[in-house]
Amino acid sequence: MTTVPHKANILLVDDRDENLMALEAVLTSLDQNMVRASSGEAALKALLEEDFAVILLDVVMPGMDGFETAAHIKQREKTKDIPIIFLTAEGIDRHQVFRGYASRFVDYMTKPLDPWLLRAKVEVFLELDRLRRQLLDQSARLRRGLAEETSGAGGSVVAEMSALVGEVNQKLELLRERAVGDENATVEAARELDAPVGRLTRLVEALHGPE
Repeated sequence: MTTVPHKANILLVDDRDENLMALEAVLTSLDQNMVRASSGEAALKALLEEDFAVILLDVVMPGMDGFETAAHIKQREKTKDIPIIFLTAEGIDRHQVFRGYASRFVDYMTKPLDPWLLRAKVEVFLELDRLRRQLLDQSARLRRGLAEETSGAGGSVVAEMSALVGEVNQKLELLRERAVGDENATVEAARELDAPVGRLTRLVEALHGPE
């Protein structure tokens, strides 16, 4: 049976339809699900209904602006770790953009947007989301496998799993720290996770034994 590739959700927040259309046109080649929100309030509602890999958030909007919207997002346990890319007008100070936010979860771009750079930044966060989902899936499979384990060999498996999880978490932390800055370095850090995640997969599969 063919597995349908997972498509991540990308939240686009801007009060102008033409700007939302432009963002969709730039990101359409990534083949992900794009969800529009025309206000901060609409963005918060969308975040209650769906999970998102990254949020592209216009700073200047009537009513609830981008900074206020981001503050609400970061206050919610479910959404506080979703990366945000602020879309700012020229003249807005970089330090203002990052006020009150951990830099590893926040980036920014100045309008007019560079299409290639925007895609590159979004791809970094999509890769991070893919790895997060893969680890969550493997963790669930591990719990199921250990629940079925009765031979007494579970202890050594758990020890090896713990070491691998620690290695993956360290690399994920490095990935987050690099998420703002050099996109090439970030993508390379993500690729370094392939080996430990692959070993993690094989361990989980070994718990289940031959199909």
